[in-house]
Amino acid sequence: MTPMSENDVWPTEEIAKLIKERRSSRGRFDEQRTIPWDDLKEILDAARWAPTAHNMQNFEIVVVDDKRLIGAISQIKLQPNLVFLRENYQQLSFSEEELRRKKVGILGTIFPKSWQTSDPKWEDIRKDDASSAMTRQVRTSSALLFVIYDPRRRAPASENDFLGSISLGCVMENMWLMASALGIGVQIVSSLSGDEASDEIKRMLTIPAHFGIAFTMRLGYPANEMGGLRVRRELEDFAHHNRFTNALR
Repeated sequence: MTPMSENDVWPTEEIAKLIKERRSSRGRFDEQRTIPWDDLKEILDAARWAPTAHNMQNFEIVVVDDKRLIGAISQIKLQPNLVFLRENYQQLSFSEEELRRKKVGILGTIFPKSWQTSDPKWEDIRKDDASSAMTRQVRTSSALLFVIYDPRRRAPASENDFLGSISLGCVMENMWLMASALGIGVQIVSSLSGDEASDEIKRMLTIPAHFGIAFTMRLGYPANEMGGLRVRRELEDFAHHNRFTNALR
């Protein structure tokens, strides 16, 4: 999909379709299908062209497609995080009707029952819920992409490296859209970025200790038809015209 000349514009309907059809593949992937190396390189090349603050290109990417390594990573034991569970509850709906009304968040039914409460208690939570969920997902992946960064570097005059974090988000989006264009499913596995898992992953993958894991992207071909209700706010719900008090019409 390339313009015929430098005066041409990209076909907006194709770009819009790609953006709107991008989704998270939270289920199993087809373990019999592997991602062609050329497609993986296309995804990495999309990361290369992501906008980053001051063109810092503040990332490295470790590609893992060794099934033994993926299996070992999937077995890392995780403990549920009560702060995550309490704050995640605010994003949950428990029926499609509720989700359509809110226009934000996700269906709570994708999480274990013990997570579907506003005030979770340790005694009510199955301690293996987090690990078993990650094992089921990660072990079927064709590849895992670990996007890492050096926290000792930051964008100029960017408190807490806010601009650096935005840059890493741009890297994620570029790779996700390219994967979608190639028919490859994507899920961001945030649990592998936490201290509990990251030390073990850095040991397995010989990543220097001072690096942080920004996010992990699991890739594969969905084993089942991707479904589930997707919602978004309408333009007038978030866009303002000239002044915040003026709704977009």
